[in-house]
Amino acid sequence: MSVAVAIAFVLSGVVALSGPPLLSVAAAIASVSFSALGRPVNAWGERVALALAARRALGIALVAVASAGAGLGLADWMYAGSLDWRIGVAALVTVNVLFAALLSDRIVLVFVSKIGCWAPVALVDGSFYAYSGLIMAAIASALVASYQARFERARMEEEEALTRVRDRAQSILNDYEETGQGWFWETDRRGRLTYLSASVARSLGRTEEELIGRSFSRLFDLGDENREGERTLTFHLSSRSSFEGLAVKAAAVDAERWWSINGRPVYDGFRNFCGFRGSGTDLTEKKLSEENAKRLARYDSLTGLANRFQMSQTLEKIVCSPQERERECAILLLDLDRFKHVNDTMGHPAGDALLKQVAQRLERTTGKLGRVGRLGGDEFEVIVPGRSDRDKLGHLAQEIIHALSQPYSIDGQRVVIGASIGIALSPDNGVTSESLIRNADLALYAAKDGGRGRFHFYSNDLHSAAEERNALEQDLRDAIAHGGLELFYQPVVDASTERIAGFEALLRWNHPHRGWLSPGKFVPIAEDTGLITAIGEWAIRTACDALAKWPEEVRCAVNVSPLQFASPQLPVIITNAIAQAGIDPSRLELEITESVFLNDDEGTDAMFAALKRIGVRLALDDFGTGYSSLGYLKKAPFDKIKIDQSFVSGATRPGSRNGAIIASITSLAQALGMDVTAEGVETHDELDLVRLHGCTHVQGYIYSKALSDQAAEKCLADGLSMNAVGPRSARAPRKMMLRKVVLDHDGQHYAGTIRNASPDGAMVEGLWNVPEGTRFRIALSETISVDATTRWCIDNRMGVQFDRPISLDIESPSGANDRQAAAGRG
Repeated sequence: MSVAVAIAFVLSGVVALSGPPLLSVAAAIASVSFSALGRPVNAWGERVALALAARRALGIALVAVASAGAGLGLADWMYAGSLDWRIGVAALVTVNVLFAALLSDRIVLVFVSKIGCWAPVALVDGSFYAYSGLIMAAIASALVASYQARFERARMEEEEALTRVRDRAQSILNDYEETGQGWFWETDRRGRLTYLSASVARSLGRTEEELIGRSFSRLFDLGDENREGERTLTFHLSSRSSFEGLAVKAAAVDAERWWSINGRPVYDGFRNFCGFRGSGTDLTEKKLSEENAKRLARYDSLTGLANRFQMSQTLEKIVCSPQERERECAILLLDLDRFKHVNDTMGHPAGDALLKQVAQRLERTTGKLGRVGRLGGDEFEVIVPGRSDRDKLGHLAQEIIHALSQPYSIDGQRVVIGASIGIALSPDNGVTSESLIRNADLALYAAKDGGRGRFHFYSNDLHSAAEERNALEQDLRDAIAHGGLELFYQPVVDASTERIAGFEALLRWNHPHRGWLSPGKFVPIAEDTGLITAIGEWAIRTACDALAKWPEEVRCAVNVSPLQFASPQLPVIITNAIAQAGIDPSRLELEITESVFLNDDEGTDAMFAALKRIGVRLALDDFGTGYSSLGYLKKAPFDKIKIDQSFVSGATRPGSRNGAIIASITSLAQALGMDVTAEGVETHDELDLVRLHGCTHVQGYIYSKALSDQAAEKCLADGLSMNAVGPRSARAPRKMMLRKVVLDHDGQHYAGTIRNASPDGAMVEGLWNVPEGTRFRIALSETISVDATTRWCIDNRMGVQFDRPISLDIESPSGANDRQAAAGRG
C-alpha cells in the first residue's frame, strides 16, 4: 500500500505540474510510513503471540492512519494548493481502488481504508453536503461491512470445517499407511509407479526413490508358487480392467510376505487412459494361518507325521487306483507296548517327548519303503505301496520292533518300551481301505495276544476269532447280569499239620452252549472290556458269604485284578461285603499280582494303607513271574507270598534250578515275617521239596482240585484234615503210540504192545497180573533193546521204568505197519 500511495502522489504532481504543500507532503510521508509498517507489525504480533483481537485492532489502526494520511494529503493539496480537484479526486479514487484490491480478502479493512481516505476530504471541505455524504457513507459502509463480515465468517467456518475433514482424512490415510494396515499405489499409463506408500518400500528393503518410475509388477515375486497370481495381475493390467482382493507374494528378501491388492484404471476428462490407482493390505498372517490350518488338517501336530486323515486318503487313493496292479500295498499297524506306564508314571509331557522320538525312529527305519503316519495316541501306521514279499515285510516289521524297543532317554531317565505290529495286504486281505484297516487291526490284536513285541500277518481265522470273541463278550455280559458265573474253592493246606487253612476262590463259567470254559478264555475279555471290575465285586461278596458258613479258622483268598485295585471304590466294596456277611476281616485274603506296581505311585501306597486299615490279609500272587522288584517288598504290607506253579513243576527233576528259586523265596519271606504258599503241587516228591524248603502252605491237586460251593461245605463238614493223594513223582511227557514189542523174562518171550511211552518208561499192554518189580528186556526194534522194571500192573496193562532213558524217535521195518494199525483202530 505504501507504494500505491507514493505513486498516487507522484503522478498527481506530474499531471498538475505543481508541488504539494508542506502539510500534504507530511501526510503523504505518514501514509507511506504506516502502510510500510503493516508486514513487520503483523510478523511481530505472531512472534510475541499477540491475541487475535489485538492483532486485528492493530491492523485496523495502521490501515486507518495510512488511508487517512493519503486522504488528508490530497485534500490539503486540492484546497490549499494548486492541485486541480479533478486530478485530486482521481488520485483518491485510485488510492481507494488500490487499497480495496490489496485488502480484498478483508472486507472490514477495505471499508476502513475508504472511510479513512474520504473523511479528511470532508473535514477539509467543511460543507454540510460533505459531512452528510461522509455520514451516509460511513453508515452504509458499516452495514455492508457487518453483513459482509458475517458472510465471510460463515465462509471461513465452512472452509475450516472442510479443511478439518481434509486434514482428518489425510491423517487417517497417513496412519493407515504408517501402521502397515494398508498402502496405496498409482501408476502412469505405461504401468510405471508414480506413487507408492513409504511402508511398502520399507517392507521390501528399498527406498521410495528406487521404486518410483519402475514397473508395478516388480513389487511381486514371480516364482512358480505365485505364477497364477502373476498371470492374473498381468491380465488385468494389460486389459485395463479393475481387480479386487488379488493375493500376490511380495518380492521381499528378508521374510515371506503376502499382499492383497486392489486396483482400477484412471481416465482424464477426455476418457484418455492415465494409469492405475489402487491399494493393498497385508495378507501374511492370514496366509500363514491358512497354511498352518492346512498342515494341521493333514499332519500330526506333535510328531509332524501324516495324520489319520491323510493316511486314510493315501490308502484310499491306492485301493481305488484305475490300474489293478497299482492297488497292491501292505498296511502295518503299530501299537506301543507299556506306553501307558510311561504316561502314568512320568507325566504326559514325557509321553509326548517319547512319541516324538518314536516317530523319528519309525521314519528312519522305514526310510523310502513306505509312508509313516500317526493315527492318534500311541498308534502308528505304515503304508508300503506295491506288492511286497511277505519275508521282506516281516523283516521290516522286525526291524521296526527292534528299533522301537531300544532304550530312550526322557528327562534324563532311561525308558524302555516295545511295539506290536499287525500286517494286512491288499488285495489279498481286502480291497477297500476299511477292510484292510480292520484286518490289520485284527492281526495287531493277535500279535498282542501272542505276547507283544512281535508282528502278525492277517489270516482268515483271525476274523473268526474276533467274531467268537465278540459273541463271548456278549455272553459274558449276560452271564454277569443273570448269575451265570460261579466260584469254586481249592483248599490251601497247612504244610506241617495237613489241615485246611483256607481256600482260594477260583472263577468258573459253565457256558450254556460251550460247557465249562477255562478262565484263560474269558478273563482276558473281561479285563479288556472293564467287566472284571463288576466280576471282582461279585466275587468278593460271594466269598464273604461263603466264609460266613465256614469254620472261624478257615480263610478265603480272592484274586484282585490291577484294574479293580486301582479303583478308589475297592475299600468301600470290601468293607460293605465284610459287614453284610458279619465275618472277621482277617479271614478275607486278597491276592494281588506284581502288575499293580507298574504304576508305583502315591495312589498304590494309599490303597495298600486303606486295605490294611480294614484288616484284610494281603497275598502277593505269582511272585517272580511278572515285573519283579524286591523294592516294593520293603513297603508293601503283604502277609503272604505265593510261589507260582511254574517254579514248583519239574523242581525235582535232575538239573532243575527251581528248587533253588523256591529256597530263596521262602528264605526271603521268612526274613520279612510272611507266610509262603506253594501252588500247583501234584506229586509227593514236589510236596517233600516245598516242605523241605520251608513253605508254610501247599495248594495243588495232590490234596484236591477246586471244589464247588456245596463240595467245599461237605469237605469242611467231614473235618479239616486232608491226605496227600497222587503219584510219587512227576513223570516225563509221554507220547501216544502203537508199537509191537517182544518182552524177554528169564528166557521166556512174550508179545506186547506199547500204548504210550516217555524217555523213562512206557505203558505195555498184553500181559496179565505181572508182579511189581518184575524185570524184562524189551526189544523195541530189530536193533534196539532196553532193560525195564515193572512198577504197577492193572489187568492186562502194566507200567515199566527203563533202566536208561531212550529216544522216542524209534523206527523199525514194522514201523509203517504199526502206524497203519494205529490209524485203523483210531
